[in-house]
Amino acid sequence: MTEMAKALLVDDRKDNLLALEAILQGLPVQSVAVESGEAALKRLLVDDFAVILLDAQMPDMDGFETASHIKRRERTRHVPIIFLTAADRDAQLALRGYAVGAVDYLTKPFDPWVLRAKVSIFVDLWTKSRQLAAQSEAMRAREAQWRSLAEAVDAATAQLRSDDPQARERAVELLEQARWRSGT
Repeated sequence: MTEMAKALLVDDRKDNLLALEAILQGLPVQSVAVESGEAALKRLLVDDFAVILLDAQMPDMDGFETASHIKRRERTRHVPIIFLTAADRDAQLALRGYAVGAVDYLTKPFDPWVLRAKVSIFVDLWTKSRQLAAQSEAMRAREAQWRSLAEAVDAATAQLRSDDPQARERAVELLEQARWRSGT
């Protein structure tokens, strides 16, 4: 069973966090709300997220500084960040957001359906990425199993070709061990 995707919601105002949680309700994503950049960075140490919705303007560590830290970490640098802000007058803020690695920059008031669509896409990409990783791991395990079986067949064949009278018994034993190890 695959784990549910998570969205990290970062805003210093609780009412904004509640609104974001309401917007995302019904999507196949678990919302995790925090009230500061520092709290977001701590949460990113223990959880994986499909997307981050980040308020650009917060006290102490603003969204830009938070995003900069997120993008510097190997573990989190590929998590998409969507900036959300009430400051729509200054185009430089949007450029600053993109410069620190944001995939989008939405100004309030924004259309909740647009935000839902964007989050849904990133959740879908995250889920498919997890599925591909699991399939890739299963393929690697199966390839290792086939290599092991091929080596056992080669060893058994070498035994059968020898002049040793006990060779047939050792060949059968090698093949039975290989079958047991492979689970077939």
